Amino acid sequence: MSDFPSPIPTPLPSTAAPGVAVSTLAVRPRRKPGSSRSTRRISRHLRAIRISLTGMILLAILYTVAIGKSILVPLVLAAFIGLALNPIVAASARFRIPRWLAACTVMILLGVGLVSAITTLSEPALNWFHQAPTAMRSFAPKIKPMTQQIEAASRATQTLVGGAVARNAPQSPNGFAFTAWDIVAGAPKVIASVLTVALLVFFFLVYGDEILRRAVEISPTFSYKRHTVSIVRSIQTEVSSYLLLTAAINVTLGLVTAGMLYLYDVPDPLLWGTVATVANFIPYVGAITTTTVLAVVGALHFQELGPALLPAATFAGITAIEGNLITPMLQGRRSRLSPVAILLWLLIWGWLWGIPGALLAVPMLTCVKLITARLRGWQWFAHIISR
Repeated sequence: MSDFPSPIPTPLPSTAAPGVAVSTLAVRPRRKPGSSRSTRRISRHLRAIRISLTGMILLAILYTVAIGKSILVPLVLAAFIGLALNPIVAASARFRIPRWLAACTVMILLGVGLVSAITTLSEPALNWFHQAPTAMRSFAPKIKPMTQQIEAASRATQTLVGGAVARNAPQSPNGFAFTAWDIVAGAPKVIASVLTVALLVFFFLVYGDEILRRAVEISPTFSYKRHTVSIVRSIQTEVSSYLLLTAAINVTLGLVTAGMLYLYDVPDPLLWGTVATVANFIPYVGAITTTTVLAVVGALHFQELGPALLPAATFAGITAIEGNLITPMLQGRRSRLSPVAILLWLLIWGWLWGIPGALLAVPMLTCVKLITARLRGWQWFAHIISR
């Protein structure tokens, strides 16, 4: 053993090219074994909290929408009517007509048309309401052979199963009373709702551009301002064109239905044409409802089965052509919605708002599609509800 210290080891020659820095190996600190697990646990808790908060917010929104039905339904209806009539009022500015004057003219013409329609259709509608009990009693013998066959099949099934055959208990006839007092009692509420919607539509038509200007002013940056203007303008253009086109298609369908019923000698064709026009705003459900109503009306008016079902069968053919050819050809693919999304949306808003919700469901879904298609991170929803 030598007392001299051992020589310092010389570093190995570097194989790197000259002028290239040689990286030194840094010693990484070891992670604690439980740190990654705690991080994943915290992220799972945060995700669960986020999902629960989102669910609570959705439930609160649904509760608010259901409770505020009396306020929200006139507001949404007036907004859609204002969007539909806004192009007419905006076009008057080209002829230097003030917006308030154009809005007053449009509202007066719309009111005169509605009053004329109600005056024309109120008498036949009241006659059908008063004659409903007698008509139902006369309708029962016509379907008696069919009900007898169903009862015979039911008895045979119960005999095979081994159950006792239940006898039909005599039912007391329920009279359907609809008097003039009912109309007088419900008139103030209807008049108040109509006046509320009319005033809201008028103010939307007159001050719609000012509301848009205020919404642009509160945007923080120029890009947000431009994005807000593009979204609102696209909604105004596309929703108004959609509503006007849908209204024109439904009115045409009602006129064609009324002409068909007039040729078939069905009483009060204008009444049932109006029913077809209003019901067709509800996709699928409206056509099925009108077909059923026309089948009942035909069975009440005609004695034989063939002429009784002819109006309903003809209307079903007309709606098939309208729904599968005319409407897709005129509206194009941009405003087309998925049938599954339409039915789910109808169920939700029909449950929340009843018949008004079912009538307003598809225009609201169209607005949601247009808005989500232009919002970052929400294009997936617009793609799901599209057809």
